[in-house]
Amino acid sequence: MSDVYDLHIDTDVTVQLSECCREDAQAVFEVLDHAYQLEDMSGPGPQAATAPATTVWMATFDTAGGRHEETSPPQLTGKVGALLTGGYRAVDDVEKVLARSFDIESLQSVSGDQETEARLLLASR
Repeated sequence: MSDVYDLHIDTDVTVQLSECCREDAQAVFEVLDHAYQLEDMSGPGPQAATAPATTVWMATFDTAGGRHEETSPPQLTGKVGALLTGGYRAVDDVEKVLARSFDIESLQSVSGDQETEARLLLASR
C-alpha cells in the first residue's frame, strides 16, 4: 500500500446517490463539497440521464480536508437514496453534515472490521 492510501483509508467516504434526478444529486454533492475535499466524482453523461435504467451518482470525499463551510439547505424534488461507505468516524461525520441540510431516515447500517456502510433516505426540510 502506498503512503497516500494509508493516510486516507480512514477519512475517505464514498457517497452513492440513487433514485434521484441529476439536479438533486448535484444539490447533495454541493452540500458535501462545502464541507469536505472532493476526491473523485462519476456519473452518467448527459444522454444517460434520460435513459430508463437506474442511475447512480457517485463521489468520494476526504473528510479530513476541505472548507468545512455550512450551506443553506437546498430543496430536493423528491427523496434521494444515499449509500455511504468508509471508516466509522468518517461516515458518522458525513451523516452529521447531511443531517444539517436534509431530513434523514436511516434505512440500514452494515459494519465491517474497519469500514461501515450506511443506507439513508434524504428529503428536503
